[in-house]
Amino acid sequence: MTKVLYTEHIKNRLRLRKIEYDLPKKILDQSKERYFDKETGHSIAIMKTVFCGKIKEIMVAYIVEEDCAKLLTIHPLKDGQKENRIKTGRWRKI
Repeated sequence: MTKVLYTEHIKNRLRLRKIEYDLPKKILDQSKERYFDKETGHSIAIMKTVFCGKIKEIMVAYIVEEDCAKLLTIHPLKDGQKENRIKTGRWRKI
């Protein structure tokens, strides 16, 4: 991917959650854990990072259109949230 676009929604989430602006792109570029969300049709990248003084798994939802990755939303995963979505089949490993 050559271009990354931040949607207004993810920009708002970054401000609201006080997340560093470059973190979504870093997660997209460096994540080794990726899923397809069959409920939304979005791709999911997950990476552990420091958030509010603790190591947390942070997810970024995105879509790829031609040569552009459009970053949609970001949030820390709650305990068991990832495992539950995998177990129910909502998230499929890619």
